[in-house]
Amino acid sequence: MAAVSAKLVKDLRDKTGAGMMDCKKALSATDGDTTKAVEWLRQKGIASAEKKSGRTAAEGAVGSYIHTGARVGVLLEMNCETDFVARGDMFQELVRDVAMQVAACPNVEYVTTDQIPDSIVAREKEIEMGRDDLDGKPDKMKEKIVEGRIGKRLKELVLLEQPFIKDSSITVAELVKQTAGKIGENVQVRRFTRYTLGEGIEVAENDFAAEVASMQNAG
Repeated sequence: MAAVSAKLVKDLRDKTGAGMMDCKKALSATDGDTTKAVEWLRQKGIASAEKKSGRTAAEGAVGSYIHTGARVGVLLEMNCETDFVARGDMFQELVRDVAMQVAACPNVEYVTTDQIPDSIVAREKEIEMGRDDLDGKPDKMKEKIVEGRIGKRLKELVLLEQPFIKDSSITVAELVKQTAGKIGENVQVRRFTRYTLGEGIEVAENDFAAEVASMQNAG
């Protein structure tokens, strides 16, 4: 299949309001047929979701998920436009699914890449620039390699970039877009908190052999 041109992607974006990556994926799935690509986006609910993404989403719900064994728990806030939609089964199911996703991804710390502090990006760059396998490579090549590695690393920290645990062919971002398209409102994941049992507690390790030896010496 011929590569999808940047012009085709731009034209489809202008026509549907969908994101660049979604447009590229739609065109790839339809062999560059713009008409079919529009239908593909509509079926996925992506086009209509993008058009609504600028609208204020101040309603919603705080959902929770407690993993089996009660050792991991998640609180997650998801927003939509109306209380009516927030109470609906489709929205509530999305909240539960995304909260479950957070529980399944212990490395995830942020909702979007925009939330990652510059200090973390700088630290990752410093680590990657110092790797032995880059020694002797030209600076431009080194920068390009590091940029790719950092991009991959930062995606690992972001909730919306993760493959959806119930369907790895889509990301969490795509799941949210698809649901927003079906619901007909702007839907956004705002924030989350993960709780892991015992996290941060320092547990003293008892040296049993030393205790026994001490008791014998005392006797």
